[in-house]
Amino acid sequence: MKILIKYFLVAVLCSVLSGCASIVSNSSWPLFVVTNPEGVKIEISNRNGLVVYSGVTPTLLTLKSGSTFFVKESYRVKMSFDGFEDRIIPLECTLNGWYLGNILIGGLVGILIVDPATGAMYKLERGYIFESFEKPMANLQDPSLKILDINKIPEEMKKNLVALK
Repeated sequence: MKILIKYFLVAVLCSVLSGCASIVSNSSWPLFVVTNPEGVKIEISNRNGLVVYSGVTPTLLTLKSGSTFFVKESYRVKMSFDGFEDRIIPLECTLNGWYLGNILIGGLVGILIVDPATGAMYKLERGYIFESFEKPMANLQDPSLKILDINKIPEEMKKNLVALK
């Protein structure tokens, strides 16, 4: 009987004093932004339009997953590169699976107070963004073989030549 009471007390303490996602998980998440080529300007703004990051690629940064109490954060990633139209990539936060652990461990305090207040009940939907800003190859409509004199090829093109054996 004493053992049963001890287990019951431990379970009650765990449910009163914890928030499962806050303990096991995070309220801020890493985001890796990569582009081809590097050096693309990025600007990340939150759901209120406030710019939370400005820089160039590649970059690794941390974003909060909760906006306010019981409100998930969402972001707008704007990428700018000369010769291309700006690209806007939405980035949402989704429900963190560890939040459901409150049913077993965290109890009502974790479900209603701790995890919603810390933002740990949400996570970023993905941890990376990759975008390519390469110009399409010219004359794709007319794929043909052209034979050129090596002495008439510009120097910047010569570095791409491959010797055939």
